[in-house]
Amino acid sequence: MKYAIIDIGSNSIRLTVYRHDEEDGQVYIQFKDKVMAGLAGYVEDGDLSEKGIRKACDALKIYRKVLGNLAIENIYPFATASLRNIGNAREVLDRIKSETGFEVDIISGEEEAVLDFIGATKVVNIDRGMLVDIGGGSTEIVLFKDGNIECAHSIPVGSLNMYKKHVKRLLPSKEEKRAITKDVKKEIEKLNIECSEKQQKMCGVGGTLRAARKLGIEITGRENADREVDASDVKKVMKVLEGEEKETIDRILRVVPERIHTILPGMIILSAIIKHFEAEQIYVSSYGAREGYLYKNVLER
Repeated sequence: MKYAIIDIGSNSIRLTVYRHDEEDGQVYIQFKDKVMAGLAGYVEDGDLSEKGIRKACDALKIYRKVLGNLAIENIYPFATASLRNIGNAREVLDRIKSETGFEVDIISGEEEAVLDFIGATKVVNIDRGMLVDIGGGSTEIVLFKDGNIECAHSIPVGSLNMYKKHVKRLLPSKEEKRAITKDVKKEIEKLNIECSEKQQKMCGVGGTLRAARKLGIEITGRENADREVDASDVKKVMKVLEGEEKETIDRILRVVPERIHTILPGMIILSAIIKHFEAEQIYVSSYGAREGYLYKNVLER
């Protein structure tokens, strides 16, 4: 059986087609694509603007044609902070339904965190620690022990909404970096998470973490086969990216050009989380909420 999952995020809209092997129970990626729609950048006075709605519908129409050509009927679109944090979500859902035929499921922040955990733990073997997914409009944090979730939270800070809120030019200034860090600390403190010990191991999910790993490899020259990144490498990357503006822009364009304006806000969020929870190692997972959604909301029904 083949299944298509469409993830409508604040920064990107992603399509992934999976093949489910009923013998081993695993899912295998057959095809994937993404559109950097940047929906969080089209939020005005709490609502997604007409341009933003158009952007989402245009991307979904393309995916409708692609999936039609692939003759895939099992299609499951869901939205995260991109639609759950806007005031006109009902209008947007109705427009998407009328223009594309897709009925989109809006998932809560806590549900997104749980789905991240379900997906990531299919490919990352960590029995205790924390999971972090830094998206465009929110960040999910999960603490787990002995393979079980102890707490799952979502905070309304993401790489794109922090860029939109604080950054005036392409790259954040020192003052703007401090403002982003302050927002992240404030939201983490609101969670009142009590940790009796530091969370040495972190499982990283999502585009920001994958981009951070790529920059780490580029700057340090070290690539771990287990997709592991030392927290100290994140500090080194941030230090290097504090250099001359043109050099920083050129470096980002070489490695993660589609994240030229969001990677630094995303890494500032990551740095603040690493510092707060005293993380030492980061295991970047290739699976996350999309795979979690497929396993929990489709295959296990």
